[in-house]
Amino acid sequence: MLKRLSACIGEYKKDTILSPTFIAMEVVMECLLPLMMSKLIDHLYGEDVLQIVKFGCILLAMAFLSLTFGVLSGMFSSKAAAGFAKNLRRDLFYRVQTFSFGDIDKFSTSSLVTRLTTDVTNVQNAFMMLIRIAVRAPFMFLFALAMSFSISWKLSLIFLAFIPLMLVVVFFLIRKVKPMFDRIFKKYDALNDSVQENVKGMRVVKSYNREQFETEKFDRRSEELRSDFTRVEKIMALTNPLMMFVMHTSTLLIAFLGATLIVRTFGGIDAAGVWHWGELSTGQLSSLFTYSAQILMSLMMVSMVFVMITMAGASAKRIAEVLDTDSSLTNPAHPVEEVANGDVEFCNVNFKYSKKAERNALQGIDFKIKSGETVGIIGGTGSGKSTLIQLIPRLYDATEGVVKVGGRDVKDYDMEALRNQVAVVLQKNVLFSGTIKENLRWGNETASDEELIRVCKLAQADEFIRSFPDGYDTVIDQGGANVSGGQKQRLCIARALLKKPKIMILDDSTSAVDTKTDALIRKAFREEIPDTTKFIIAQRVASVEGADKIIVMDGGRIDAVGTHEELMQSNRIYQEVYHSQTRIGGAQ
Repeated sequence: MLKRLSACIGEYKKDTILSPTFIAMEVVMECLLPLMMSKLIDHLYGEDVLQIVKFGCILLAMAFLSLTFGVLSGMFSSKAAAGFAKNLRRDLFYRVQTFSFGDIDKFSTSSLVTRLTTDVTNVQNAFMMLIRIAVRAPFMFLFALAMSFSISWKLSLIFLAFIPLMLVVVFFLIRKVKPMFDRIFKKYDALNDSVQENVKGMRVVKSYNREQFETEKFDRRSEELRSDFTRVEKIMALTNPLMMFVMHTSTLLIAFLGATLIVRTFGGIDAAGVWHWGELSTGQLSSLFTYSAQILMSLMMVSMVFVMITMAGASAKRIAEVLDTDSSLTNPAHPVEEVANGDVEFCNVNFKYSKKAERNALQGIDFKIKSGETVGIIGGTGSGKSTLIQLIPRLYDATEGVVKVGGRDVKDYDMEALRNQVAVVLQKNVLFSGTIKENLRWGNETASDEELIRVCKLAQADEFIRSFPDGYDTVIDQGGANVSGGQKQRLCIARALLKKPKIMILDDSTSAVDTKTDALIRKAFREEIPDTTKFIIAQRVASVEGADKIIVMDGGRIDAVGTHEELMQSNRIYQEVYHSQTRIGGAQ
């Protein structure tokens, strides 16, 4: 995991190295300052003004250097941490883009969002602390301890006596809060899931007057999160008082014993009028106070680093789960780069969404479609219609059997080359923020305005687009909120047509348009793209009755294949669907 995360440092390696380098130099200055201060204090008892000025200037220079090194380390660490987070988000997002539908099913949308935002921020903060405080704390501890021993090894033993107590506090803290952070992040996912679900379904929530219920559900999850965070904060809140108690106790002991040493071994002024100290001087005792504070503060910083690393460890683990998930769909060693034609063949195909699933979503699927044919697929809800067509562009891989396109197994193709020749308009039509032109050009980035107009006319979208004040430059709100369901479907069909695919798949993609517009779209398909293989999944028989072949699905199996006339003569399911719809149409 660490190797995976450290790779995200990338081009910010120089900043990552420079930051702790300047921190080390800053610590050296900070640890030498008390020594210079002690010499200044001791010279105050004499009458050598030049020495006092000399040490005063040295102190000022060292303070300025310490400030400079601190500012530089802060600049480099900020740049390194921000760059690290940017690269980590990029790698995460890239990994998600490579996922198959099956891989995405393993993670909820809200969980992926949390990992890309909150978890990355936690790891970024921990990285910042690692290259700053994790360097500063041990360096300051060792340097200050060495300096204090050089002054008085007897008093320095007091620091060492308190270190085990500090380590016990840190160990207790880590052991207690680590499992709590794991639970907290899972509840974060649940809370984000609730928010996302509510925002997406706001119209339904309001139409059923469920605002109060949704608010109470959100409050419950928010309260659970607050409760867990409060427990963590209470435990962490114990750290500072305990550390301060240890610090003040050690300072009192040093003051008492240090004063005793000064009194017992007090020096004086010799015949030449020069002051001489005994075993310990006032300046040295003063510097020991500072070193004791630095030593204990460094231990406090270590405890802070461990807490942050513990929290970030849970986030890093969740990030690593995504980064370590290899796509279940991969290109072959020597992929085929070109799809010969729009032939589609299923050879005894079985499919299940999960290896643990008890039953197949598709069972024994066998059929062959020639290039340019129009194929209707009809069946009840859950019959496997959408699942079947998602195997053609290799959004999923068949569990058993072979799916062929252009006479080759879809697994032989380069996935990008295959999907460039298979245009899919899924049930859930999605438009992205931007203009209509920008959305359409997802199908072909280099398409001219004339090509855009042509495909929009085929999809019966040109007329309503021109009714907008800005026409094709009309800005689409996020998710296509400012266009109707039928308009969104037609824009998605136009976008797919712009790819000029060999295979076109419409997954119930005209359900929101009226029957007249539906008929016009089908007519345009027949006349304008006769060489393109067309799969039309529909609930309405009228949408598929003109197809060259109609596949009737039932319970994940093919119940029958034939033309409208053949199925009306031989297939009970097709007959029932047809008669139920004609009766309803007649009643209307």
